[in-house]
Amino acid sequence: MSTITAPLADSAIMLRRNFKHIARTPVTVFNAALMPVVMMLIFVYVFGNAFDVGENYIDYATPGLILLAISYGLSGTAVAVSSDMAKGIINRFKVMDVSRSAVLTGHVAATILTNAVAIAAVLGVAFALGFRPSATALDWLGAIGIVAATSFAASWLTVALGMAAKTPESAGMTVVPLIMLPFVSSAVVPADKMGQGVRQFAQYQPFTPIIESLRGFLAGHPSGGYTAAALAWCAGFAIVGYLWSRATFNKRA
Repeated sequence: MSTITAPLADSAIMLRRNFKHIARTPVTVFNAALMPVVMMLIFVYVFGNAFDVGENYIDYATPGLILLAISYGLSGTAVAVSSDMAKGIINRFKVMDVSRSAVLTGHVAATILTNAVAIAAVLGVAFALGFRPSATALDWLGAIGIVAATSFAASWLTVALGMAAKTPESAGMTVVPLIMLPFVSSAVVPADKMGQGVRQFAQYQPFTPIIESLRGFLAGHPSGGYTAAALAWCAGFAIVGYLWSRATFNKRA
C-alpha cells in the first residue's frame, strides 16, 4: 500500500470507529442533529414575531441556524478527542502500525459528516416551516462551499481544543465560545438592532460574515465582500487548528 493510500485507509477505519461511538451516545446525536431543530422551532414560533427583519423570519433565520447546527455538534468531538489522548489510544495504534495522524483526520471527517446530517435536518424543517430561498443552482453551490469550509475549519479547531484540554470533562467546556458566538452575531437578529457595544462586537466577530455570506447565497444575491471575509476566517481557523493539533499531538503521542 502506498504512502498516500495507507493514511487514507487508516482514516477511513478511524471514521468508522468514531461513528460507532457516536451511535452509542444518544446525547451526542441529540446535540448534533435534534438540538438545532429545537432551536429553530423556538426562534421561529416563540421569538420570530418579536424581530423586525424586513422579511419572512424563517428566511432570515435559516442561515444562522445552519451555523448553529455546526456549532452544536462540536462539544462531542472535543470530548472524544480528549478521551482518545487520555486513555492512551494513540499508543495502542502505534503497536498496531496504524497511522497516528489518522486519529485526527478521522475525528475531523466524522464531525463534518455529523454536521451534514444536522444541516440536512435543519433545512428539512425550515422548508416545512415555509423557507423559500431564491438561490440559483450556482448560488446553492456557493452556499454549500461556505458551509463546507466552515465545518472543516470548525472541526480542526475543535480537534485542537480537545487535544489541548487536560481532561475529557474540561474538553467540552473549551468549545463553549464556538457555541455561544453565533448567538452574538447576525444569526437570529440583525446586528444593527443590538445595543451599543454588542452591536459592534456582532458586526466584527468571525461568524457574522460567514452567516451573511450564506444568507446572501440563499437569497440569490451573494456578497463578494462577506464571502471573501468568510473564507479568510475559515482558512485562518483551519490553519491554526491543524498546526495546533499536530503540535499538541506530536508532543503527547
